Amino acid sequence: MNKIVSLLLFAFLILTVGCATTKDLQRLHGDLDRQIQALKEEDANIRKDMAKAKETQVSSQRNQAEMRADVTELRDSIQGLRGMVESLRKDIAALKEKLDNASLKINYIENFLEIGKNHSESDKAPKTGAKNAVKGKTDKEAAYALAYETFKKGEYEKARGEFQNFLKLYPDSEYSDNAQFWIGESYYFENKYEKAILEYEKVVKNYPKGNKVPYALLKQGLSFLNLGDKASARVILQQIIKEYPNTNQARIARAKLVEIK
Repeated sequence: MNKIVSLLLFAFLILTVGCATTKDLQRLHGDLDRQIQALKEEDANIRKDMAKAKETQVSSQRNQAEMRADVTELRDSIQGLRGMVESLRKDIAALKEKLDNASLKINYIENFLEIGKNHSESDKAPKTGAKNAVKGKTDKEAAYALAYETFKKGEYEKARGEFQNFLKLYPDSEYSDNAQFWIGESYYFENKYEKAILEYEKVVKNYPKGNKVPYALLKQGLSFLNLGDKASARVILQQIIKEYPNTNQARIARAKLVEIK
């Protein structure tokens, strides 16, 4: 643009120099110099503005890149949290399944085998522990109830210890055969069938007149089956049918004998 302005000024001078004075020419030169200087300053300002605009654009792009990086990091964090939540859900589901299985096992014993239904209320625990037993409960009843409540929660090792302590304190009580039976059950539910068989045998030998004998015999037979010892299981199942013919245990024994033939 400066070149175009200079050419126009030169043409103007050619047209007017013939009749202009030296003073006029000097004044004209001064005006031209000022205009050229103004154009230069304007051009410099435009360049500065363009540089600032470019700098602003670069800064904006940098900010956008940082924002994108922050968004990506935030997205990754959210994804990680979702993974943790999903893992916790799986853990909770697995724990619930274990508790449900334990509950099913207890219900099987209590309902199908009629434990706690046709027998005394000794198999049912109060809602409070031994230290805060329901009013009217003796120390013996509270100790037994606490152990049974632990068993129902599926804490078999802990319950086993509590039942064993109960038997040390009350070896010949009305709850002793029950306590010994639950010791066998605690091993059975841990798949420790050999130990379960030995504990069930204590029910039969130590409390032959107790109402837990047919239950203990049946679970002995089932334990032998789980160990693959069909011969021993058959002997015990036949014993149940012979000695307790009109019981649920005898009916189960007959069904098992059909299965293993």
